[in-house]
Amino acid sequence: MRFNKRSGIIVAVQGTQVVKAALAFVFFLIGIFSISGVMTSLKPEYRITSDSVNQAANNLNGQLLFSLMGWENHQFLQALPEEYETPKLTNVMFKLSTNINLDDPRSLLGRELPGFSLFDGKILVAGEGTNYTNMPMESAPPVDVLKAEQEAALQNTEGLDTGNPEDTAAPPLSTGDRKAVYIYFTHTRESYLPYLKDVTDPNKAYHSQVNVTKIGDQLKKSLEQRGVGTTVDKTDVMANLSKKGLGFGKAYQESRPVVEAAMAGDRNLQYFIDIHRDGYRKDKTTIQINGKPYAKLAFVIGGENANYEKNLALARELHNLLDKKYGKGLSRGIIEKKGASTNGKFNQDLSGNALLIEFGGVDNTFEELNRSADALADVFSEFYWQAEKVDAPAPESPDKQ
Repeated sequence: MRFNKRSGIIVAVQGTQVVKAALAFVFFLIGIFSISGVMTSLKPEYRITSDSVNQAANNLNGQLLFSLMGWENHQFLQALPEEYETPKLTNVMFKLSTNINLDDPRSLLGRELPGFSLFDGKILVAGEGTNYTNMPMESAPPVDVLKAEQEAALQNTEGLDTGNPEDTAAPPLSTGDRKAVYIYFTHTRESYLPYLKDVTDPNKAYHSQVNVTKIGDQLKKSLEQRGVGTTVDKTDVMANLSKKGLGFGKAYQESRPVVEAAMAGDRNLQYFIDIHRDGYRKDKTTIQINGKPYAKLAFVIGGENANYEKNLALARELHNLLDKKYGKGLSRGIIEKKGASTNGKFNQDLSGNALLIEFGGVDNTFEELNRSADALADVFSEFYWQAEKVDAPAPESPDKQ
């Protein structure tokens, strides 16, 4: 306690209060750091997420930041490309505060309509005819279908296992006994309606025998005819989900260890292709090329994986080759998927050479699908051997021999 003679004011300071305040502040800091550490150390699927904060953060790209700083210092505007249009401040603030993009009605409707998040995604490369109304779409099968409790009878399966005729000529280049491509199926039982008797509901186009794994067989055959060693893993991921009582949304959690085991077991594997089937009908998933129907292909990239740029570059290369050799439209383009409503990785964080490819839709036939598998093998092998040529060590000069 201290007495001031001039003012007659007595100021009392209790040491225990200061100590308590200091300790409270210290414990507050410790608590903040502890909570932050726990949140950041959790696996991504267990972390607390905010779709609104995530969307707002995604809107703050480098060009926008340069524009904002350029309003005060015009020197920053020189770093922007000439074709860049500076956004209006009112539009920017509205978009950041509401996460609603007036140019994309999905940003509003997605919150109001149940299930509309299925259409969430971003077109990175648009194939001919691809827009936000027909992006690749997959929906979960009913529980009884997932458990194969009511599996449909088959039809139109005569000659299904023969595929397209084999080319017996030896390829000019070959990986020999080495397997370079690994094909697998996260949604193993995705099937096609023409082979399921009395089934008309696209959500029920699933079967344990006739499904996307047959596309893997054709793709393997076609790749190996071009000298690219390939292995097909038909682990029934959906059966494993059923045995463990897990839902359809856990499929990638179940397929991930399958891929990891393959990578650990064979270090020669370079490319990893996950084959799927889209949920759209035939008018959106089929194209005529030289008078023959082909099932369209779509590349899906997980937007939340460390190999995003490499995966995108590979998909873009194959998309461009398909456009060049088979005309625009066989490839529907490249779609990015991320956020709370989807996996966001699709196992593509395991390799920079990972692809998820949608083959056709629920109405396509294997005749159409096999043609597309052959087309993909054609452009992939061209890309593969060109990459091998580039990566090959340069021959020693004569004076060094």
